[in-house]
Amino acid sequence: MISYLRLMRFDKPIGTFLLLWPTLWALWIAGNGHPQLSHVMVFIVGVVIMRAAGCVINDLADYKIDGFVKRTKHRPLVTGAVSIKQAWCLFGILCALAGCLLFWLNLLAACIAVIALGLSILYPFSKRFFLVPQVLLGIAWYLGMMMAFAVEQHTLPPIAWALYISAIFWTVAFDTQYAMADREDDKHLDVHSMAILLGRYDKAAIGCFQGAFIGVLGLVGGYLNFHIIYYVFLGISAILLIYHQFLIKYRASDKCLKAFLNNHYIGLLIYAGILLNYTQNSFS
Repeated sequence: MISYLRLMRFDKPIGTFLLLWPTLWALWIAGNGHPQLSHVMVFIVGVVIMRAAGCVINDLADYKIDGFVKRTKHRPLVTGAVSIKQAWCLFGILCALAGCLLFWLNLLAACIAVIALGLSILYPFSKRFFLVPQVLLGIAWYLGMMMAFAVEQHTLPPIAWALYISAIFWTVAFDTQYAMADREDDKHLDVHSMAILLGRYDKAAIGCFQGAFIGVLGLVGGYLNFHIIYYVFLGISAILLIYHQFLIKYRASDKCLKAFLNNHYIGLLIYAGILLNYTQNSFS
């Protein structure tokens, strides 16, 4: 059982948080501060299940090369703690559980969910032929934000697209930080990443993606006439992103991973700003 939990990365919840926070941003904004409780519960459960499924399919795609990477050589499929057949069965079960959640969604959200599943399966294999897999990851991961608007508003307004684009910028930034830690291994294994493509411009590009992320979220707040408290939390998030530049300055693997992990607090801070904005409005 422990090996299955490790395969689904329940011992490393950072991915769940990075997927969850933007989903909650979208739910609260789509629900004007009061999303339906049933929708919140369905999306939280969906995030947990789909992140687990994503980890399983990722390891199935990479099991032949993970043994050659220091950070991944002890994963369950590499050590044989879980067989390939068992992993595929687990992936099928997780997808079936996620499918059950579709009964709580409308047709638009269900269609987006199907697209998200397809892209999530494609992503881990895309690292063999797609030069910028981090972009595909962001597109796949945060379709849940579009689903949030689909269930709450039954449409996909411009603000939904703006939030979605901001999350893609964020993903490209933090997953490039993650890829920087594996750059040398990936080069030898012929695995593509933004870290390899950008080369010595990686830090500058990450800064640009982070700036675009904060900039779009600032525009979202302006369009929705958010309270100043939202911008306080957005500003704190921006300071943390600047801190990331100091962490990755010398491209040390442990520091790059630390910067990646720190993004959890970015997502939490922005959610807190959105939540407090609506709380403030309710008392105004």
